[in-house]
Amino acid sequence: MKKMSLRRNITVALLSAIAYLIMYLQFPLPLIPMFLQIDLSDIPALIAAIMYGPLAGVVVEAVKNIIHAFVMGSVIGEAANFFAGSLFIVVSAYIYHKRKTLRSLIIGMGAGTLVMAGVMSVANYFIIFPLYAYFLGFSIEQAVQLAKAANHSIHDLISLIVLAILPFNIIKGIIISILALPIYARLRPRLRTDA
Repeated sequence: MKKMSLRRNITVALLSAIAYLIMYLQFPLPLIPMFLQIDLSDIPALIAAIMYGPLAGVVVEAVKNIIHAFVMGSVIGEAANFFAGSLFIVVSAYIYHKRKTLRSLIIGMGAGTLVMAGVMSVANYFIIFPLYAYFLGFSIEQAVQLAKAANHSIHDLISLIVLAILPFNIIKGIIISILALPIYARLRPRLRTDA
């Protein structure tokens, strides 16, 4: 039992370090404002959640964001990243662990993507953008103007949410899901013996 616990802790720590490093590899999406960048750091958290359950994935999300916030000094952005990633991870892993099949993982990641996209849209409207405006002086109007440069259909906060935040999170969830599947395929034989 202690050996398994030590192995789990080491694996979660390594996945957290990998996730933190991956956060620096970001890329933009067409028609999406430049302040929204895709990073693939949720993949190690998803792997931890598949291997050891949703809590392990949330720990990876927490560690990578705490370190990144400490280094970069962006508490609001890291809190939003933690919240979005945790939503995706918890829903995906919860559904996966019901049956532990490829099908349940795909269904879980699809549901996780939809939950993340929906909740983050509401959170951005009511919490995240207002916090940026209040604490950092980055007004909602400034965010709308930056977004309008990427997509001329954006003209207010609600259109920013619908035309940028919502599709961004859906695309992010799809990309993470597609990239996680071959990793899961490689891990699948080990999951049977380690569980």
